[in-house]
Amino acid sequence: MQGKIAYVMSRFPHLPETFILREMMALERLGWRVELYPLILQRQELVHPEARLWLARAHSVPWLSWQLLRANLREIATHPGRYVSLWGRTFLENFRSPKFLVRALLLFPRAVWMAGSFMSEGIEHIHAHYATHPALVAWLIHRLTGIPYSVAVHAHDIYVEKPMLATKLRDAAFIASISEFNREYLVRAVGPWVRDKTTIVRCGIDPAYYGLSEEAFDRDRLEILSVGSLQPYKGFSFLIEACAILRERKIPFRCRIIGGGNLRAGLDKSVKEKGLVEIVQLLGPRTQDEVSLLLRTGNCYVQPSIVTSTGKMEGIPVAVMEAMASAVPVIATSLSGLPELVENGRTGWLVPPGDSALLADALCEVYAQPAEARRRAALGRQRVQQEFDLTSNARKLAALFAHGGLVHQAP
Repeated sequence: MQGKIAYVMSRFPHLPETFILREMMALERLGWRVELYPLILQRQELVHPEARLWLARAHSVPWLSWQLLRANLREIATHPGRYVSLWGRTFLENFRSPKFLVRALLLFPRAVWMAGSFMSEGIEHIHAHYATHPALVAWLIHRLTGIPYSVAVHAHDIYVEKPMLATKLRDAAFIASISEFNREYLVRAVGPWVRDKTTIVRCGIDPAYYGLSEEAFDRDRLEILSVGSLQPYKGFSFLIEACAILRERKIPFRCRIIGGGNLRAGLDKSVKEKGLVEIVQLLGPRTQDEVSLLLRTGNCYVQPSIVTSTGKMEGIPVAVMEAMASAVPVIATSLSGLPELVENGRTGWLVPPGDSALLADALCEVYAQPAEARRRAALGRQRVQQEFDLTSNARKLAALFAHGGLVHQAP
């Protein structure tokens, strides 16, 4: 048995973050013991069967309880200077963002309670997914206990608001980045020192889980699939506009969008207004197994992501990896780390974000050149197998834990 690691994340289970669940499972197969500490135990209608098993193991972190009060009073009594200093630093480094500040101050007493729990549980390392509040909690526990921590950086956690980012990253044992883009982004955001302590660890998948289907390629129409939460940065409105252009050009197609979110009503309205009800379907959220089966029915996958006015954008969507593992031709927008997976002209098509006309052009090209689409799809599957394999990336992360994470430092 390897070391004992605490995984800290904002919420669990969270359907768009299934990749974290897969990573934890892969680490346990490699002999590590993972203790799950979500900051919020989330209720949602659709829960993967594997997530249900982890729900039973998840540690519930109280918002308000006698245990929480006792833990904080004990820390104040034994280390008053440290308690006040950490509270003050948390306040000062987050006060420019009221939203972050309120959450940080609500999380502070919970982090104190978690610190005691981690010590009693024998936690040897903390891994925080996202550089926002999970990283803050990990930093606080580290300062209270000396338990080392690491941070996995993804997308909005470093692209949008960045309170306390440099502090959380500087004190981390290491940083795991899903992309080269993120590493260089952090260099520009916090300084060149961050490059040497950042390692690329992909959010991998198990390519063998995704089957291939030749039947989809034999169909006379484009079977377009897209997967993601229905949020502005996913860019689904531009995909719907591209579908309207395809219809004008007399291209036979069906488009299915998989995922749930707060834009559902608006997208439904757009589909109706454009007269696309029969050929554009919003399927809602689906389980991993259902997504895998649906991908086998597609002959084109589209990731129409954009950059919002706040700077929010994708990292590298796992859904694109899943489509490529299924040997489905992929069209994606050229932003963030996506070109590290989808290489234009080789493993897929890249188009500028927010350009429905060019997206429609790429869709027409996939329809008109099925042999070229197959060629790029085959190379795309190879790309996923070579660099985005779940087990290989879990081994890389485990090596970082073993080398850089399990060395205690004085609080």
